[in-house]
Amino acid sequence: PELRLLILGDSAAAGVGASHQSDALLGQLVSALANDFSVHWTLQACTGHTTQQALAHLAQLPPQPFDMVVTSVGVNDATAGIGTRRWRQHMVELLRTLEERHEAGHILVSGLPPMHRFPALPQPLRWYMGMRAAALNRTLQQLLSGNPRQRLVQVDFSDSTGLIASDGFHPGPGAYAEWGKIVAAVMRERLEQKSDVG
Repeated sequence: PELRLLILGDSAAAGVGASHQSDALLGQLVSALANDFSVHWTLQACTGHTTQQALAHLAQLPPQPFDMVVTSVGVNDATAGIGTRRWRQHMVELLRTLEERHEAGHILVSGLPPMHRFPALPQPLRWYMGMRAAALNRTLQQLLSGNPRQRLVQVDFSDSTGLIASDGFHPGPGAYAEWGKIVAAVMRERLEQKSDVG
């Protein structure tokens, strides 16, 4: 069966920190699903994009339906100091656009990573950004809890080598592998539920 996949968001969605897309989130997902699905993917991601900028970018795309959407936003909102309430409004608009304009079957929202472990951030900034990321993740949990088509995917990254890219800020191949494995498992679970209902 065909699977129409959209990956939307920031530099992590774009694959910064991986030498090739096959090692990035997109490649990990396509590889994990290719044996059972004909994956038609669209990657719309830009380094530095906040949630509002990702929303503006999405608004420029022609309407097209997607079975699965994976988002990666929030880190740039945290570093830009965007308030939690304002960020929540941007997320609501983003999710609404995906459901109404792009008929998203399932939206898997990636939680913010553990920024308190980013080597590129000096202390106490690293601690503060970790607190900001945790606050935005709590907001996501509350926001997504009431919609069965939306799901927060939180990855508790291990401490293995290769987790963080050499810049000390972006995911490395190890992080993309862990992230992709968890997202692919959630996708399969949702698609199997849909198949059982059908």
